[in-house]
Amino acid sequence: MDIRDYIEEHAPEFFASLTEWLAIPSISADPDRHADVAGSADWLRTYLLEAGFPTAEVWPTGEPGAPGLPAVFAEWPSASPDAPVVLIYGHHDVQPVEPLEEWESPPFVPVQDGDLLLGRGSSDDKGQVLFHALGVRAGLAASGESAPPVTLKLLIEGEEESGSPHFAGLLRDRRDRLRCDVIVVTDTTMWAADVPSMCVGMRGVVSAEISVAGPERDLHSGSFGGAVPNPLHVLADMLSGLHDSDGRVTIPGFYDNVLPLSDAERELIARLPFDERAWLAEAGHSGATSGEAGYGTLERVWTRPTAEVNGMWGGHTGTGGKTIVPARAHAKLSFRLVANQEPGDIIAGFRQYVREHTPAGIEATVEAESDGVRPCFSPMDSPAVRAGRRAMERAFGAEILFTREGGSGPEADLADILEAPLVFVAVGLDSDRIHAPNERVSMSLLLKGAEAAAYLWDELAAVASELTARR
Repeated sequence: MDIRDYIEEHAPEFFASLTEWLAIPSISADPDRHADVAGSADWLRTYLLEAGFPTAEVWPTGEPGAPGLPAVFAEWPSASPDAPVVLIYGHHDVQPVEPLEEWESPPFVPVQDGDLLLGRGSSDDKGQVLFHALGVRAGLAASGESAPPVTLKLLIEGEEESGSPHFAGLLRDRRDRLRCDVIVVTDTTMWAADVPSMCVGMRGVVSAEISVAGPERDLHSGSFGGAVPNPLHVLADMLSGLHDSDGRVTIPGFYDNVLPLSDAERELIARLPFDERAWLAEAGHSGATSGEAGYGTLERVWTRPTAEVNGMWGGHTGTGGKTIVPARAHAKLSFRLVANQEPGDIIAGFRQYVREHTPAGIEATVEAESDGVRPCFSPMDSPAVRAGRRAMERAFGAEILFTREGGSGPEADLADILEAPLVFVAVGLDSDRIHAPNERVSMSLLLKGAEAAAYLWDELAAVASELTARR
């Protein structure tokens, strides 16, 4: 039996299992659902053991007295000691479901509608996690072997939708068990069902709040206005000066480490069937595109760093007028980062920018809201990405294009702490409504994902010497 036939024959039982798992409301952001997150981890452990993995364990996270939510680890060794070791990353926690009234069916009562399976977590990320188990079974059925051609490890996180607060610590604590030659990430999307693609990078993010202080108290604008510095005026000048006339960020050193967009990737991005008018409609019916000169919309969203003002406030904002010079002004900002940028460097540069633009009589402070999330990038010509592309092309019977994603996740920690390259193999779509009411997934695409996963292990085994050379 070949791989495709096996997957089609076992599709009903696969979707029955997925439906069972989707019924567990594993919302990591809701303390009242933390027991369900633990239940989800237990369910997955049992499922993987029944699917044939010799090892499957639930791993606690956090510290004594401050526990986190559990991850699941599984391992299926190859018969060959020289085979590459592949770690699959995904997550089993899901987003909150509010507003409930916008759901067409209960979020944790999965419903099939034609080719679509509706339910929270169907695309992000339970459906995409589970297809790997089907894929490995299909590969073994086709080869007649009892073990995969690569050593497979799974690490399925329980806190991704809550910012992965304990994930880096888990990676460091369990580094010996997690050692690998390549990391497969299945928590992204393709361009479209009829335009299959692979993600090769995700932007990072770091946020900050700036506070500008002037007089000790609000002042009467008739008595003092125009004669003392106004914190709101100063803040407005700082924020408006963050970009030059070409839309480039003016923070010192902001672009020093930015990885340039290659001609090859730029050409592949240009080949995507991008409808800018439709994109603007999805962007809240924005009237026009905007951003750094010299780059198209997709290039700006995927490959260029940004500085965004998320909110600003100060002085009188209530009903009626109040003629004052306010004592304080504040703003929140976020910076999306691209390959080779470090959150700490960006915050340091922003602090320098603020110092250089703070006039006499004003005190300005910058506070980073967290350490941020680092960006990640996988070169298109790397052995792992080439293998992933071949596997996807075998499954879809079509050329695979490349995308990046504007969002952020823990992939940089995975790559850096485990010292292994990333390859993104996923079949979700932007139309899956992830994080929104009525999340859904294409059942046929999940089966294509299982097929691509089955081919991927052979493709990675074929480049074993390139993947294991750094051992």
